[in-house]
Amino acid sequence: MLLAFDTSSPQVTVALADGDDVVAEQASGQTMKHGEQLAPLIAAVLDSAGRTRRDLTAIGVGVGPGPFTGLRVGLVTARTLGYVLGIPVHGVCSLDVLAVEAVASGAVSSDFLVATDARRKEVYWAMYDASGARRTDPAVDRPGDVETEHPVVGEGAQLYPMAFPSGVRPLRPSAAWLARAVAGGRAELLEPEPMYLRRPDAVAPGKPKTVS
Repeated sequence: MLLAFDTSSPQVTVALADGDDVVAEQASGQTMKHGEQLAPLIAAVLDSAGRTRRDLTAIGVGVGPGPFTGLRVGLVTARTLGYVLGIPVHGVCSLDVLAVEAVASGAVSSDFLVATDARRKEVYWAMYDASGARRTDPAVDRPGDVETEHPVVGEGAQLYPMAFPSGVRPLRPSAAWLARAVAGGRAELLEPEPMYLRRPDAVAPGKPKTVS
């Protein structure tokens, strides 16, 4: 059984899969507060499927790009569970998860962009071909710097329609599709390390100045 979850967007999403078959999925009703919502959602997914943590054979986790705090919650949880249970932890770029779902659902049939909310009036983005293979490294830029007439998957098109007029669903990563991507080899598997793309807002204070 594969437990998959993603905390790269404002919404926490968790799923349990047996091979390519997703047997349970939950998403947070509230946005943000990842640290408060992830553990209860994992418990709810396992309970609804009649499973326990001991039934898990692997974990799939979205590595971003995304905000520092949300990614940290997901990745620390994934690594801790993997260590305690002695099972592998597979990271997947969250933009790739959106691309996999868009291709599988027929939302795109040509080259397309995935763009998600990076806040600060910026987007996380990457370009994909019609098969869902990523053609560029994930990056963070202002929408006007990457505007395109290609179809755009993700919240970026909803937030910035002037730059991305051809928006299509899905809007946010789904743990169910993350699980399918891992189980079916539909996305590159990465180490469970956060993909921040920029420095976190919270930094350690510098050395105090000497008072003369």
